[in-house]
Amino acid sequence: MEHMLRAWKIDKKKVHVIQRDNAANMKKAMEQLGVPSLGCFAHTLQLVVQHGLLAQRAVSDAIANGRRIVTHFKHSPKAYAELEDVEEELNVEPKRLQQDVKTRWSSTKMMIDSLVHCKRALQAYVSDSDSNLPVTLTGNQWSLLEKTATVLKPFQELTAQVSAASATAADVIPFVRVLTRFLDSESEEHRGIQTMKATLLDAVHTRFDHVETEPLYAVATMLDPRYKDKFLTATNLDQAKEALKVEVMKMEQELKTMPSGEGVAEAETARQTPEMEAGSSTSSLGSYFDEILEESGTAGPSEQQITPGALFQLESYLSEPPLGRKHNPFQYWRDNQARLPTLAATAATFLSAPCTSVESERLFSAVSLIIDEHRSRLTPEHLEMLVFVKKNLPIMLGLQPGHTVEGSV
Repeated sequence: MEHMLRAWKIDKKKVHVIQRDNAANMKKAMEQLGVPSLGCFAHTLQLVVQHGLLAQRAVSDAIANGRRIVTHFKHSPKAYAELEDVEEELNVEPKRLQQDVKTRWSSTKMMIDSLVHCKRALQAYVSDSDSNLPVTLTGNQWSLLEKTATVLKPFQELTAQVSAASATAADVIPFVRVLTRFLDSESEEHRGIQTMKATLLDAVHTRFDHVETEPLYAVATMLDPRYKDKFLTATNLDQAKEALKVEVMKMEQELKTMPSGEGVAEAETARQTPEMEAGSSTSSLGSYFDEILEESGTAGPSEQQITPGALFQLESYLSEPPLGRKHNPFQYWRDNQARLPTLAATAATFLSAPCTSVESERLFSAVSLIIDEHRSRLTPEHLEMLVFVKKNLPIMLGLQPGHTVEGSV
């Protein structure tokens, strides 16, 4: 890690945070390196689902039987063709059965969804005396799979949202609060899955009990104009504001020593992140976002230990209502940079941190698209340059993630 930082001419003091997985050796390595680090939010969600729900014996048995059924059809084109004939007779919309990967619970959710969709066709297929399925699902197991699919839907939505290129560390605390609110709620449509929800709620408390006391998360959340202090609990709000004041004071001192215009360029680069749609109106968690936003009031920070300029900016910022959840937080800071320069520079630092390592893992896919057998003379140095350009040129040109640049570089 130190060699990499030196190669890129990055001063270790400039490293805001390093995203890592939750392995103990990774935590220890970052401590020895002397840089702040955060665990991957998506990886922690994986652990919550695996240990909180999929580890239950009845659920894991139903999923194991479903997995064997899917494997049977995947390995037998004849059986799959017969199943498609049954679907056509029953007027069931054809849908491919999805094979899951045990290490990724979201793939298990997709497998369950495909099984539930084909339930009638599978039951009719089993009733045929010529069917040779290795196992069958009982009525109770079908019910368990349907309930599991229902309770995992919010987790699937959050996983998709935090895996987006636009997701930041500011999203972690709001997403945990909303997920906790969902799992703790009671409604008619959730009848029969309360036990599952309670098990998952315990796992969420165990895995995410520290997020509000982590300054990197708390400060980032308060600097996101969509959230501010709305999603922080009363017991941790004062601590978060103190941490924010310290960072604002530190940034104000740095800006005084910066060459003119340097802070502006930093904030302008950060604005290119596209709009996030966390908790949009089509989301099953949208109502829980709205509830939390309406519950708590917004109060400005205390005046102690803040210079007048920073105090005025903080009071002005926190006194305004949060933006809608579909707004782009970077565009907000771009538009308000002249009015709130110190806060904008602080936000550019804290909102630059992602909340998952998904984007870095996508680099492997980018590399596989550049390297092929017809480019056998491509050196590692040139490969690294091409990958860097592919990932960063759209950002520098102000394009949305996923857009391609026409022409050659």
